[in-house]
Amino acid sequence: MIILGIDPGLAIVGYGVIEYKGNRYRVIDYGCIRTEANILFPERLKIIYDELSTLIDKYNPEDLAIEELFFNKNVKTAIKVGQARGVEVLSAVNKGLDVYEYTPLQIKQAVVGYGRADKKQVQEMVKLLLNLKKVPKPDDAADALAVAICHSSCLKFKDMFKMK
Repeated sequence: MIILGIDPGLAIVGYGVIEYKGNRYRVIDYGCIRTEANILFPERLKIIYDELSTLIDKYNPEDLAIEELFFNKNVKTAIKVGQARGVEVLSAVNKGLDVYEYTPLQIKQAVVGYGRADKKQVQEMVKLLLNLKKVPKPDDAADALAVAICHSSCLKFKDMFKMK
């Protein structure tokens, strides 16, 4: 099964594409979609939509797993990131993917075995589980790979995490 993990954002959207087969992982690709702050907001959303759609066409994942938003104290920023996340979900749905969402706690629990793990612990486990030589960079890409790993460990309970 090919899974596309997403760490949602507006300036930086992390993505990670993995194949999960027989309790083994294979990294296919990871990276970031970036938008510059000096570009008009609707155009930034279009860039995210178009680039994510291209990734979906290229790798043909079966599922998209995305992190739920962590509430930000800056409401204006949270709303904009929420709108970007909506575009990310729309891109997947328009390509016929099922979308699953996971909280940061669920992701940490699935990857590290401890829901209060810090970012460095998660990144080290991503490196280990995916048999990588070093921690994926930037952090957003490592986070997206963690989301994909989380989804792979929740496959037997898929319906519980399907976006409602």
